[in-house]
Amino acid sequence: MLASTPLSPAVFAILLSLSGGDRHGYAMMKDARTSEGGGIAMGPGTLYGTLERMMRDGLVVESDTSDNERRRYYRLTGTGRVALESELSRLDSAIAAARQRGLLPQGGHS
Repeated sequence: MLASTPLSPAVFAILLSLSGGDRHGYAMMKDARTSEGGGIAMGPGTLYGTLERMMRDGLVVESDTSDNERRRYYRLTGTGRVALESELSRLDSAIAAARQRGLLPQGGHS
């Protein structure tokens, strides 16, 4: 099942983090806190509950990458990449509309 847009902030941050390669939970939580990663604070309960739903929806899978027997790594699926690209396109259109209405400066970042 393809995730519908708009994606929740947690799903968006996880997909964005995994677009850079396989990650374990703590790395995804750190990525999510950065402004480039979504700027959200996500605790372990939110992260792992969201990952479970995302695996059920086919957006991510558990990876065979391992550097520690206690760490589980996750990987973006093709469906997950499509969901992320769709959300990025939706956000890009919203930003363009905001710029056109004078709500954001033209070009570049605010």
